Amino acid sequence: MNSETKKAEESALAQLVGERPVEPEKPQERQNPAANGPFDWWLFTIMMTLLAIGLVMVLSASSIVAEHTFHDKYHFFKRQLFYALIGIVALWGAALAPRKLIYGLHYWALFVTFILLGLTLTPLAPTINGARRWISLGFASIQPMEFVKVALVLYLAYFMSTKQNTLRTFWRGVFPPCLVTGLYCVILLSQPDFGSAIVLAGILFFMCIAGGIRWSYIAWSLVLGVASMAILAISAPYRMERLKAFLDPFKDPSGAGYQLIQSFYALASGGVFGVGVGASQQKMFYLPEAHNDFIMSVIGEEMGLCGITLIMLLFACLFWRCFRIVLRQREMRARLSAFGLTAIIAIGALINLAVVMGMLPPKGVAMPLLSYGGSNLIATMLCIGLILHFSRTEDVCRKSS
Repeated sequence: MNSETKKAEESALAQLVGERPVEPEKPQERQNPAANGPFDWWLFTIMMTLLAIGLVMVLSASSIVAEHTFHDKYHFFKRQLFYALIGIVALWGAALAPRKLIYGLHYWALFVTFILLGLTLTPLAPTINGARRWISLGFASIQPMEFVKVALVLYLAYFMSTKQNTLRTFWRGVFPPCLVTGLYCVILLSQPDFGSAIVLAGILFFMCIAGGIRWSYIAWSLVLGVASMAILAISAPYRMERLKAFLDPFKDPSGAGYQLIQSFYALASGGVFGVGVGASQQKMFYLPEAHNDFIMSVIGEEMGLCGITLIMLLFACLFWRCFRIVLRQREMRARLSAFGLTAIIAIGALINLAVVMGMLPPKGVAMPLLSYGGSNLIATMLCIGLILHFSRTEDVCRKSS
């Protein structure tokens, strides 16, 4: 009996018992989880809304400092707008890139970011506020750490999706990703950049949970990580000062606690509806880094509780769309990649807001899409572009399920 006759008999039997005949899987859908569906335009719209708010608030928060320093109140705004245009190019480049190209970048991304991060320990990196985190390009500076996060996620997604058989063991499943992350953290602590090292450890922690590593290993790693952070915080005097200022900033109101106190004043002054966009008092040389890490304080002062709530709702919608994309991925590597990229944005937003509100010691972590800074903005938009790329598999995944 040939195969065609057998299929015809199976189809007739299915019709007799009231079942639909099973259609054979198309070769294209089987071989390619198909980055050819529609983009998640809701995600793109929410991202563009946050970006527009960020541009307006950077102009508002930086105009006084820019006028005083550069005699051009639009200095930081124009640079942020330029970075946003580069970010748009990076976003659509990632969204439209072939899946095979993205999957082939993990080792190259690790290599390039290791080199760039290592260059921060050379004379090419200027010392700013006691840290060497940037590489000077003459016309601008690049902060490699922002792209390290993306490279680490691409590597962890590759490793955890292709090494499922070894993830239950320590030396072959847990040690390699911990070693890679640890090497990054050693360089970051040498800059020094304690906050960024914590962010990388957080990305590794959540990726381990999503990847299926044993909970016993995760628990021991968490205990070890917390102990290491405590030792590092106590061993460095400036970190200890920051910790004391976090616990009671009013003990040293003109020193270590100054920035946090000014942030409190800004948030308190805003009330429910704010003092109006452009009318902040704290940005007039009272609040340091008003357009960078503490831009949420200026938003709270100028737009009030309503403005902060609007920002949080927009981020909540952004994360909902991202996790919707994560859950609809059929392929494990795509699911882990999209999850890790979402975690990068979520960890940054939560840490920044917690610092501004005095719930965490100052970490130097920017608010995604809102804070001034080219590297963070471009890297964040690159993450959104990659997530949009994975959103194109949603329809195929829904049909297959």
